[in-house]
This record gives sequence, C-alpha cells and structure tokens, in this order.
Amino acid sequence: MKDLNKKLAVIQTELKAKKSSYNSFGKYYFRKAEDILEAVKPFLLRESVSVRVDEELIHDTPPTIKSTATISDGENSITATAIVGVDLQQKGMQTAQQFGAASSYGKKYALGNLFLIDDTADADSTNSGGTASKIVNKAKPKMNDSQLDKAIEFVKGGGAISAIE
Repeated sequence: MKDLNKKLAVIQTELKAKKSSYNSFGKYYFRKAEDILEAVKPFLLRESVSVRVDEELIHDTPPTIKSTATISDGENSITATAIVGVDLQQKGMQTAQQFGAASSYGKKYALGNLFLIDDTADADSTNSGGTASKIVNKAKPKMNDSQLDKAIEFVKGGGAISAIE
C-alpha cells in the first residue's frame, strides 16, 4: 500500500487539469471530469496504475448518486467518493439529462477528491497580470444582446445554465 500511496502523491503533485470549458453566462472557465481524466492519462503507464470511476444509485427518493473514483496498482486501491442529488424538478431537461448532469458532476468531484483538485477560485481566476490570466481572458466567446436576453429568459423559465454553454 505504501507504493500506491507514493504513486498517488506523485500524481497529486504533478497533475495539471485544464479548465477547458467556458460558461459564457457566468463568464468563467471550468473543468469537467473529462479534463481530469485526460490529464491523468500520461501518469497511468508511467506510474503503473489504473483509474476507474464507478457510480451507484444509493437512494431513489430523492435520487442520489454515489460516484467513486479508484486508483489501483493491481494489488491495492485507494478510493474517493462524491455524493450528488438528481434534481428532477429541473425545467428544460429530460430525466436522462437530469441524471447525466448529476453523474457528470459526481464524477468530477470524486476525481477531484482523489487527485486533490480544488475548484475554488485560484490565482488564475483572480490574477490580472500573469500569463495564465491573459490566456483565460483571450478566448472568451462573445454573446450579443439578443442571445443574452434569450439566455436570461431561458434561466428564468427554469432552464439549466449548463444547457446554454
């Protein structure tokens, strides 16, 4: 187990998961589970480990999903979990989309817990002078007034902001 702990510590300290998605409504970048998985792939062969994410419906009223991220060296494993609820009252989404959104969120946070990824505001989001902030500010897509009005009405009507993205 000591070897696996060391391998996980290496990954936790070296992993850089980009925030590749942009929320034009909230004007911020965020990372998805796919971003974390993409960033961890180079470590898998190098550290001789595998990573897996499993999900389980742990409660049905209200629906609650447990996501478990596991790193294994073939003999030992370390897990981290995240518990998320499914909002069945979310307007503008079908049931499959509501479960899918909760699933994505749970996977992201289980992986974030395993690899010690903190999603709170970081230096890149508050820094106005560094290289990283220039990159972040450079690629923001623009919304015209008509698109913004439609987005606001959509959200007021119960639509999910994630659908606007």
